Amino acid sequence: MKLVTVLDCKDPRALAPFWAGALGYKEVAAAGQYVVLGTGDRTQHEMILQGVAEPKAAKNRMHLDLHAADIEAEAERLIGLGATRLEGPINEWGESWIVLADPEGNELCVCTMRH
Repeated sequence: MKLVTVLDCKDPRALAPFWAGALGYKEVAAAGQYVVLGTGDRTQHEMILQGVAEPKAAKNRMHLDLHAADIEAEAERLIGLGATRLEGPINEWGESWIVLADPEGNELCVCTMRH
């Protein structure tokens, strides 16, 4: 089984550089309203940015958690790529995370690495 994450967005081509930089991926395919990001190994996880006409209207029902050893440094790196800081750090259940939004407003979290 292979996991593919699909993110609805207004402009997949404009959003691709952010997510490629965030995940350390590159564009591996693009056609029409779709941009596929991945490592280049098509058997591994990929992220598809799918263009949709309707704008984002509310909080995401699902989001990505990106785990990092230094969440402040990683949040700053993502802000440098175009993210916006929304909240945090939040500390619960022995974990810490920072809530960000990508350039189109889709939420994501930068979380402490679980051991």
